[in-house]
Amino acid sequence: MRIYLVGGAVRDQLLGRTLVDRDYVVVGATPEQMLARGFRAVGKDFPVFLHPHTQEEYALARTERKTGRGYHGFSFQADATVTLEQDLARRDLTINAMARAEDGTLIDPFGGAHDLQARRLRHVSPAFAEDPVRVLRVARFAARYAALGFAIAPETLALMRGMVEAGEVDHLVAERVWQETRKALAEPTPSAFVRALRDCGALRVVFAEVDALYGVPQRAQFHPEIDTGAHVELVLDMAAQLAPGDDLVAFCALTHDLGKALTPAAELPRHIRHEQRGLAPLRALCARLKVPAEHAALAELVCRHHLETHRAFELRAATVLALLERLDALRRPERLARFLLACEADARGRRGHAQDRYPQAAWLRAAHAAARAVATAPLLAQGLSGPALGEALRRAREQAIDAIDRNVFNPQPLQPC
Repeated sequence: MRIYLVGGAVRDQLLGRTLVDRDYVVVGATPEQMLARGFRAVGKDFPVFLHPHTQEEYALARTERKTGRGYHGFSFQADATVTLEQDLARRDLTINAMARAEDGTLIDPFGGAHDLQARRLRHVSPAFAEDPVRVLRVARFAARYAALGFAIAPETLALMRGMVEAGEVDHLVAERVWQETRKALAEPTPSAFVRALRDCGALRVVFAEVDALYGVPQRAQFHPEIDTGAHVELVLDMAAQLAPGDDLVAFCALTHDLGKALTPAAELPRHIRHEQRGLAPLRALCARLKVPAEHAALAELVCRHHLETHRAFELRAATVLALLERLDALRRPERLARFLLACEADARGRRGHAQDRYPQAAWLRAAHAAARAVATAPLLAQGLSGPALGEALRRAREQAIDAIDRNVFNPQPLQPC
């Protein structure tokens, strides 16, 4: 029995990054031998075991063979005869197909270390094309490492295009698409995920509503980047900067402008009522990919209210309070925080505007604090109850918001986004 550290742990060691997870491959062992050593079996499709003390994953070396379309169309062989190189050969990228022996020796049969130095995402073998999830994984790795200068190898991108053209990506199940997307949205450069999918043609398959934004013009005076797709990329990366690792804020950034793809040609490059037009494609996307309820709900609020938020200094106190109530912010202040981050990402996610201030966020946080500070005890002492109490509480909150000096926040006119 020989045990090797494999995959992401070896890659991240060579990159000098902090190790999050360690995965191991066991060569020359049987499931019975693993169980006899106290390991606990957890694998459903092939033998994977948890270490009795560290709970780290140890998988028996395995090979796989394509038997049908899609992610599930594989059969696996995992026994004591499978070699380490055979196991590594089934992996997606060369940078993930390295191993370290227990004495520290690096095993790198496919040139992963060289590709790390060259900042290249390259597939291991033609078998890459057998698993459509790998299209999403490569795009996700692009989002993770774009800031380090990594790019997808031309031959790998060509293979990904071929997979799309062959219809393999059509067979991706919603859960896997969302799983990879959610991880990608939490990476430092989520725009690279979108660009990679668009470059290989997969974006129009898995995110048709986002793909439709490319080529849609906006007014240059407000959007120097002009193209709506380019704007969404800028907003995504600004969201990652403002809320690192927060896939919820990033999902709101990704979907906030879907309505611009539905603007009538006669109205372009203006986008009147694009907030309302964006709700239907957003709901369709969320339903198709089985997006979690909170992601869908907050994305809809951002889609519907981001322009209103940009104009926050112009709003009456009653309108501000109504916005806070729609956000359920009086009960859930964390919702307001994420909502404002997504709106700020939209405002600053424009070419030449990354350093802009967004005083609307501070003003709305102050309005929120003032509304929450209104006590109900004095109203109860007046004998109010039921609808009368609710109406009196609303008026008191509006008055508290109206009493704030908005000039303190030094508002600057914000151009439409």
